[in-house]
Amino acid sequence: MQLLVLVLNKTECLEKILTTLGKQKIPGATILDSTGMAQELEAHDELRFLGSLRLLVNPAHKSNKTIFMVVDEVNVPVISRIVNGITGGLDKPDTGILFTVPIDYVEGLGK
Repeated sequence: MQLLVLVLNKTECLEKILTTLGKQKIPGATILDSTGMAQELEAHDELRFLGSLRLLVNPAHKSNKTIFMVVDEVNVPVISRIVNGITGGLDKPDTGILFTVPIDYVEGLGK
């Protein structure tokens, strides 16, 4: 089992990602509103110059969504393809980041 984390900056893609995962029978995501470091720094006057670097990337981007999923290892490449296809590629600036962490123990997952 893997903990898959997707920090999605292109929040307009969220619904389509979730719908497509559901169609692939990959359920069970927890979604949190989140804010990146640049956005947070912009809110502080003394550090505004650092946060203003965000304006060079995407001035409208104020927050993101962080999605957590406990998935079988075989589903990781499938999820990656779905996310990259819908977002246009995580290799593009200000799109998001996806990573996994091994899970040694879990309770509460339905079969």
